[in-house]
Amino acid sequence: MSNILSLAFPDQLGTAATVFLILTSFFTSALTAAVGLGGGVALIAVMAAVMPAGALVPVHGVVQLGSNAGRAIVQLKHVDWLIALWFAVGAAFGAAIGGAIAIELPAAILKAGIGLFVLWVVWGKAPKFGKARKRAMAGAGFASTFLSMFFGAAGPIGGAVLATLGLPRHGFVANQAVTALIMHVFKIVVFGLLGFAFAPWAGLIVLMIASGFLGTLAGSRLLGRMEEKTFRTGFRWVMTALAANLLWQAVRSWPGA
Repeated sequence: MSNILSLAFPDQLGTAATVFLILTSFFTSALTAAVGLGGGVALIAVMAAVMPAGALVPVHGVVQLGSNAGRAIVQLKHVDWLIALWFAVGAAFGAAIGGAIAIELPAAILKAGIGLFVLWVVWGKAPKFGKARKRAMAGAGFASTFLSMFFGAAGPIGGAVLATLGLPRHGFVANQAVTALIMHVFKIVVFGLLGFAFAPWAGLIVLMIASGFLGTLAGSRLLGRMEEKTFRTGFRWVMTALAANLLWQAVRSWPGA
């Protein structure tokens, strides 16, 4: 029994923190199901507050891979494989270049970066790409995967480019899921090659993916009934509070502070 519990509850985390992350995966997946975005950013912000910095981005990547894989499979017939191919080309270079840098970042810098990135996603304006063609997805693949090596949740970058391609609703959802899946696959491969040990976190990852799936089902039924404007306003301020907490932790632990 103790061996089973040790698999589900990593040594680096207490029981309370582990349960908290599993519940967070449920609610952030429900968030994405309800409003179509935000779950990955919310999850990385919460994880950064309780997890060791060195494990944060790799573990988040595997959890998000499971989440995006489910959506991609469901919407597979709507995927434009040319978009996926161009994105994958850029993602391969982004992961290779970003991985070696990200693995060396001190905890304080990583938390500050995630905090600022969350604020940009929540309050900033999406970049404009004009009449971007599908080849622009290579640039999106590079930029989002490169930044994802540092900050975990860079999906809004790929989504901003996809939004310029005039895709129908199902096509947008399907291609966003597939491109995010590609991004996380490359990221996980690179972190594995760089020596990150995923095994101690395997139990937590499985439980977070499972709770995330349940959150997707619940969010589709319940949270979708809330007025979108009200939900987005609440989400924005909750995310701002999480980002402020990360920045405060970064200041307190900054080298030489």
